Amino acid sequence: MTKIKNLLLAAGCVTALTLSSGNLAAQPRNNFDPAQMKERVLANIKDQMEVTDDAEWKVLSDAIGKVLDARMEAAAGGFGGMRNMMRRRGTNDNNGDQGGQNQNRNRGGFGAPSAESEDLQKAIDAKAPAEEIKAKLAKLREANAAKEAKLAAAQEDLKKLLTSRQEAVAVMDGLLK
Repeated sequence: MTKIKNLLLAAGCVTALTLSSGNLAAQPRNNFDPAQMKERVLANIKDQMEVTDDAEWKVLSDAIGKVLDARMEAAAGGFGGMRNMMRRRGTNDNNGDQGGQNQNRNRGGFGAPSAESEDLQKAIDAKAPAEEIKAKLAKLREANAAKEAKLAAAQEDLKKLLTSRQEAVAVMDGLLK
């Protein structure tokens, strides 16, 4: 009898979770605010690093903010492929777009694609000659390498400011390698 009750309880929990996650998935994501998300991340990191001095936190949060911004910029280039995979599957832009409401949904929260990424995509869509595509691909790779270098520099600057414990927290949070 106890096994049956436990099984029914587990089934009820699964059902409740399934129904509640369905409601969350149905809600629009148009109100995503990157600045608000960044503030939440910074507050979480401050708690994890146990920083109590406001002057120290001001210096650290500025450096952490630069790493977060550089990481977001570097990641945006890498997620163009995911956006394009969705586009090829017919789930991008104008499929049921209600006056541009779905435009930001396909960006994955990473903002607009880079000019280099857009140029390459236009060349691919236009079936441009191989040499043109190679040139645009080289420009995109160069831009992505510059973003990665900016991220590495921001991470090195942050690392110089941290105690060993804070550095360990930053590594675990993915701020540092």
